[in-house]
Parts: sequence; structure tokens; C-alpha cells
Amino acid sequence: MSVLQAAASCVEAGRVSRAVPRKATPMVVRCQAQQSAASTPGLGRRNLLSTGLALGAAAAVQPSLPAQANRPLSAEWEVVELPIEKDVLLLDIAFTGTDANHGFLLGSRQTLLETFDGGKTWSPRTVAAARDEGFNFRFTSISFNGDEGWIVGKPAILLHTTDGGKSWERVPLSAKLPGAPVLITALAGPGSAELTTDQGAIYVTSNGAMNWTAAVQETVDATLNRVISSGISGASYYEGSFSNISRNADGDYVAVSSRGNFFMTWSPGQTYWKPHNRPSTRRLQNMGFTPDAKIWLTTKGGDVYYVDGSGEGKFGQAKIGSRGFGILDIKFLDGKIGYACGGSGSLFKTEDGGQTWRRERAADSLAANLYELVFTPGGLGFVLGNDGVLLRRIAQA
Repeated sequence: MSVLQAAASCVEAGRVSRAVPRKATPMVVRCQAQQSAASTPGLGRRNLLSTGLALGAAAAVQPSLPAQANRPLSAEWEVVELPIEKDVLLLDIAFTGTDANHGFLLGSRQTLLETFDGGKTWSPRTVAAARDEGFNFRFTSISFNGDEGWIVGKPAILLHTTDGGKSWERVPLSAKLPGAPVLITALAGPGSAELTTDQGAIYVTSNGAMNWTAAVQETVDATLNRVISSGISGASYYEGSFSNISRNADGDYVAVSSRGNFFMTWSPGQTYWKPHNRPSTRRLQNMGFTPDAKIWLTTKGGDVYYVDGSGEGKFGQAKIGSRGFGILDIKFLDGKIGYACGGSGSLFKTEDGGQTWRRERAADSLAANLYELVFTPGGLGFVLGNDGVLLRRIAQA
């Protein structure tokens, strides 16, 4: 039995004390994954779930900071005023599948904000299920399929709702879980989800987290030990975790090593992650997927590259005037229109599928690094930044 198989059998009741700064999948990712035919089912969680703690009807609303009007930034974006302290790090955002205007925003210090108007205004929520142990949880990833939603965070925590976030149940995780959970994806079908850790472990449940199946049968450490002499530059310096993880709608993954010196890919049905060399001497910053099934890649210093979905082809470089600031995320609305964000208020737009980029100069006034882009199936768009900065797309410019 492999380490990951053994761990899958231990995703049961028990506290686990992420590590990947987001955004896998970052990264808001909504998709359907396949289970590996060779995966091994795990033991179920204990009956204490029948007395699961809840948020919603029993959840108190946190006192709000004074409300202020949103500030227009440009013809396409506005700055959203949030009822949070400026030192809160925003980490993910998602909307329910039954109401395109009803969503949640996550962050550090157990931040959970709720909106009913498409992100124009937000109200704080208190997660009662996360307040009983004295931990200050960092909520890192949220995903919905219909009214069923999931949240993961650090120290290791998994929350589950079946009523659109009116109430949240705490799902115990095992201390033997390899790494910290950093990405959660709600899959099609009741009770179905995919959980990913910063060490590359991927687990799938189809019965509301009563049982989990390991999709990857070999740890990343074990994989690199096997291929250490295969020409993967920097593999011997791997520190045991990924710095970024992204997932596409087909369940394919791409991840950046902790030092940014190589990257790895995984697709449903594969036994282990496959390592790849980076295209230049510059360290990797982040990676993700384009609508035409390619992989985009950014480096420290602001370069942007593209390669085919296998990660093995020839890298092509895009034209982007990053001014030396790192590009921290890229997302596309469709095959042509996309956005990139980065350090010192850097915000860019492409209208040719990412070959050339135009800078949104109005964002230069923001005293914040912009590190994650989110576009919802309902047509909403957001940019997350440090110091509590949230941009909302307001026009089809």
C-alpha cells in the first residue's frame, strides 16, 4: 500500500494541524474530476458528524466596520469597500450555483464575507464550527455545485454546506493527511468533491466526505527520487510542497515547485505527478490553463510564456510590459479576452488570446499587490489584492 493510499484510509475524524498562497488552483476552479481506477477507498468519518457544528441559522453576524461607497477605478473596474481590517489577506471567492449573485469571500483570520448582490456589498459571517478550538484559521479555497459548497483552510479544516451557506458542518480530517489542504473543488453529483493538498495529494469523495479515494498513488517526493537523474533541473532542491496549484475544467493540474525551479503536471488516470523543466533561468511565479487547453506560465520579473497542455512542447513568450513586476495570476473570459494581475497594482488586459497585453493604468494608483483573478460562470469578475483590496468588474469595456 502506498503512502497516499494509506493516508486516504485515514481521512477520518481527527484534527490536523496550506501552505500554498493562492490560487490552486489555486484559483477558483469548478469542474468534474475522474477517479483513478486503481485508487483505494478510505475509512469513513466518525459519528460525531451527526452533531456537526453549524453556521447560518445559528451563526452570528460579526460587527461590521462603517460602510462606505465603492470607488470607480476605471470604466471597467471599481474598488469594493469591505467590512474588514486592512491586514486581512483575501484568498478566494465563489458563488452558489443556484443564485449567480449570492457568494462568499474568504481570507485570513477566519474571514468569511457574504454577498447577495453580485459582490457590490459584503457582510461578515461567523463560522461557529471553526471557533471551538482556539485556532485562527486561514480559509484558502471555496467551491460550489448548486447549493452544495465546501471550504478548506489552514490549520487543516474542511467545512461543508448543502443549503447555500446557511449552515456549515465541520468535517474532521486526519493528522496523517499528506500536507495541508489548499484547494477544494465541488464536483457534479450530490456529496461529490475533490480535495488537493500542498504536497500534491488528491482525494475524491462522492458521499459527502464519508469516504475518500486517493487519485494519486505516489507522493511527489517519491516521484522526484525516481527521476532525480532524468534531467529535471532543481528537483534535488524540492522542499516538499508546491507554491501554487491550478486545476482546469477537465481535472488536469499544473503546480509550481516550492522554489520555483521546475513544475509538475497531473491528469486523471495518471499514477503520479510528472516533473518538467522551466523555460528560462528565471524562477517560476505561477501557472494555469488557457481556454484552448494550453498552459500559461509566469516568471519572477514579469515574463509570460505558453506551452501545450502536456508541458513538453516549445515555449512561446507573450508581449507584456510588466515593468519588472511579477505577474501573479492570469485568467480568461473566453478564447480572446483575458486579464493578468501582479505586483504594485499591475493589471493588464488581452483581446487576442494572450499574445499581447495592454496595461490598465488606472490600477497603478493602488498601493497593493494584485495576486488573484476570479471570473464566475454568471459573468462576474474580481481581482484580489493585499491590504484588503477587492476590485469588481463593472462593465464590458
